[in-house]
Amino acid sequence: MDSHSPEFQRELEAAKLRSLAEFAAGAGHEINNPVATIVGYVQQLLARETDPDRRQALSTIGGQAYRIRDMIGDVMLFARPPLPKPVSQELVEVCREVAEKFSAEAAAAGCRLGIDAAGPVPIYADPVQLRVAVGALVKNSLEAIADRGQITLSARAELDNNRRWAVLQVSDNGRGLSAQDREHLFDPFYSGRQAGRGLGFGLSKAWRIVTGHGGRITVESPPTGGAVFRVAWPAEPPAAT
Repeated sequence: MDSHSPEFQRELEAAKLRSLAEFAAGAGHEINNPVATIVGYVQQLLARETDPDRRQALSTIGGQAYRIRDMIGDVMLFARPPLPKPVSQELVEVCREVAEKFSAEAAAAGCRLGIDAAGPVPIYADPVQLRVAVGALVKNSLEAIADRGQITLSARAELDNNRRWAVLQVSDNGRGLSAQDREHLFDPFYSGRQAGRGLGFGLSKAWRIVTGHGGRITVESPPTGGAVFRVAWPAEPPAAT
């Protein structure tokens, strides 16, 4: 395979992320144990503490420990996500549901959040994981846009190699992406802060969920600015062999 071909680059990226997942799984287990101990002791001390200042200090310690615990949960989801339990559903309805969930946050950011879809788009996916993945893409766009920004979710059905696919695009007119950003955007420890897309495991989780369903996720930064995330997801169960 040509080392410069898109197929080789996709396989190289997938291998790199698989390696990061194994590292994340081991690190997650090592960190989770002391965090659980801290949380346990904080709860015991809070049960007996009556001084308001000390209770506040303990609550702060506990809150930060819970924050670490949640981050470890994201690490573990990225490293070893639960096996999906896919069912047939309708992608446009899921997009509407996710858009409604983020409507208040979008309004507070002065952003318009719209849906561009003409008709039903069947998709074969785990209901919970699908919504996590779509929500992560919307959240990523919200982090990248300024006042009067625009985020659009579009969905359509496609036929490729005699197999039906559900294609989702999440596009925004926020800060664009450099070539380096596009190369590392799905890495769980990469900071896209200079691109205005923050830290976190949102895009990494989306990548793991999509690929775990046999789908593909790519990103482009058009010359006009912003970013377009494209997800191709199976629309039906794999054919029996």
